[in-house]
Amino acid sequence: MWNWTILVAGIAVCSSSTLLGAELTLARLFNNHAVLQRDQPLPVWGWANPGEKIRVELGDQSAETVTDPQGKWLVRLGPQPVKKTPLSLRVTGSKTIELQDILLGDVWLCSGQSNMEFPLGACDAATDIQAADFPLIRHFGVDYHFAANPQSDVKGQWQICSPQQVPGFSAVGFYFARKVHGETGVPIGLLRSSVGGTNIECWMSQETLLNTPELEPFAKLMRESLADYQRQLAAALPEIEAWTARSRAAIQAGEPIPLPPTWPEFPFGEKMFRPRCVTLHNGMIAPLVPAAIKGVLWYQGENNAGGAFEGQQYLAKKNAMIHDWRKWFGNPQLPFYFVQLAAWQPARDNPAGGDGWAQFRDAQRRCLTIPHTGMASAVDIGDAEDIHPKNKFDVGERLARWALANEYGQKLEPSGPLFRELQLEGETVRVRFDHLGSGLMIGRKTGRAPAVVDPTRPLQRFAIAGADRKWHWAVARIDRDSVVCSHPDVKQPIAVRYAFSMNPDGANLYNLEGLPASPFQTDDW
Repeated sequence: MWNWTILVAGIAVCSSSTLLGAELTLARLFNNHAVLQRDQPLPVWGWANPGEKIRVELGDQSAETVTDPQGKWLVRLGPQPVKKTPLSLRVTGSKTIELQDILLGDVWLCSGQSNMEFPLGACDAATDIQAADFPLIRHFGVDYHFAANPQSDVKGQWQICSPQQVPGFSAVGFYFARKVHGETGVPIGLLRSSVGGTNIECWMSQETLLNTPELEPFAKLMRESLADYQRQLAAALPEIEAWTARSRAAIQAGEPIPLPPTWPEFPFGEKMFRPRCVTLHNGMIAPLVPAAIKGVLWYQGENNAGGAFEGQQYLAKKNAMIHDWRKWFGNPQLPFYFVQLAAWQPARDNPAGGDGWAQFRDAQRRCLTIPHTGMASAVDIGDAEDIHPKNKFDVGERLARWALANEYGQKLEPSGPLFRELQLEGETVRVRFDHLGSGLMIGRKTGRAPAVVDPTRPLQRFAIAGADRKWHWAVARIDRDSVVCSHPDVKQPIAVRYAFSMNPDGANLYNLEGLPASPFQTDDW
């Protein structure tokens, strides 16, 4: 529903805007307690009167500029190293703004759906909350903003990690930051920009969405819906403009504002849901540009995991989005670490598997072909009854392993076993893996406790098929750095699937580092 209170207030402001000057302001990312990116050129921007001279100072760097005809200004300060002792950010123009308690560290953009937004306070994490006294970890939550066009700014504020503030932090982001900061000492800024129940298409720029062939079906729906809205708006404009004129006159005369006409609903709601595909990028990503960031943490997919065909398309969609963001943030090698979907819904005893979530997880695995990406699998830490599993501890720690290995130079295994190749050996097949770590194991994972060797169970959730494409639960065993599969009714096996269902309960292949093997399929049936 349209917020008429805001609209009326806007009319009142517009009626007196000629009396107001454009005061010096900063983008909201730059505020007290901010963590700004170290070791990179640092853009700082805001607004003031056109032609106003602006000077920005931070640490040992300073820069000057003049606002453009629209009043926008931007400077790029030189790179500076980690700074744990608070700095002040001083901006001088027609007035002076001085921000306090600014740190230089690493800023990670946390985006996606509700499992990224899911707050620590909802995770049964009382002990972690009570101990969350980490003043060098900060969190900025971007307010929801669905927008028809790219916006200039966001709403939100920086918060210091403390027992009082941390319950509202992204739980995945908190556990990631706690691990990375604990291992490196570097201040960590979490820039959380996520919205539950959203497709990956929502987060791409309109240019990318409309010009990527694989996205044409979705783009077509968007164009049709927006064209319909424009037709409705064009028909309603004369009455709206007449009401606006009457309202301005009423405000100036101190009289009651007349009742508004019916305003065409912009396609944000369920009735016109599809065009939201561009609004989140417009409202919650574009305004962050050109912020300097270290990398991206991404937890999304539940909305795209509905069917097998969608799984096949997701690699193309994710590739388009990652390249889109890398272009926007000016870094073609921007690290992008994502979460493979957790198990959900009751488990089924069907060796073929192959539902939408199974296909989707395999598409997520194949997204690792995109350079400078990493995947933290959550398949073993889901909740059959809740699409929002509360164990975000393992998710954050597994994402942190990728960052520690690739961005912070630590020698550790970041991933569980990933399918590499299938070798046919007569009545058996041999599956080989990348990311073996210290070796393969049959593991048992209980809650947040590390996975341990389980000598009581065989390998589970491996399925095998021959040319007839009939699937059977395989007899599977670890043979040094591979898994050998067979079944008495499959004399010449040619394909294997592992953990290939929405909830592959019992899947228990890990490496000795305690990281789960990713679900996979070797066939394309």
